[in-house]
Amino acid sequence: MIRLFLFVVVPVLFLSASVSSQASEKDKTPVVVGEDGLHKQPWFVNSFLNLKEDVEEAAAEKKNLVIIWEQRGCPYCKRIHEVNFRIAKIVALIKSKFFVVQMNLWGDREVTNFDGKILKEKELAQRWGVRFTPTIQFFSDDLKKIGNKQGHDAELMRVPGYFKPFHFYMLFKYVADRGYKKESNFQRWLIGEGDKLRAKGIDINKALWSDKLEID
Repeated sequence: MIRLFLFVVVPVLFLSASVSSQASEKDKTPVVVGEDGLHKQPWFVNSFLNLKEDVEEAAAEKKNLVIIWEQRGCPYCKRIHEVNFRIAKIVALIKSKFFVVQMNLWGDREVTNFDGKILKEKELAQRWGVRFTPTIQFFSDDLKKIGNKQGHDAELMRVPGYFKPFHFYMLFKYVADRGYKKESNFQRWLIGEGDKLRAKGIDINKALWSDKLEID
């Protein structure tokens, strides 16, 4: 299993009570909030929270399992939903290539771990070293590679904190395109992709900081 780390300077913003969310100009309808206080998307998978079964179901659809950890009152979780998840190109990529399961950092739902042990969401987060939200984990579509490993050893990649749309999209693209098989360092892979975009006349510096996905 290839472990990927983000040793890269990106526009990543961590949990802060002072931040304000900005909804997309194209879609300002309120984001649905569940009884657990988490923001919801209709394409999130209604999982039984058996992780091996989730990987198998995702693989059957030629997708990768993704777990997104959120918590009530998280401003940057809200921002993902109000900004990143309002961008059609991002949503289309995720829906076509990923099987997304939302988990609550402080939740009490029971989850069957890869090793078969049943834990509450908050216990699993503790065991996997998930300390804050949002945190997004990508997993292989091959159960043999995952085995009975814990999340921090089983994951292909972990995305800590909030990423603006450009990096958010490129991270999902990196996994969807199996970019890690040719280049295990995300930063070097991203530099190559950036060069391709510049050749098309795209202003990368502008794209990095935009709340829109300006790479078309």
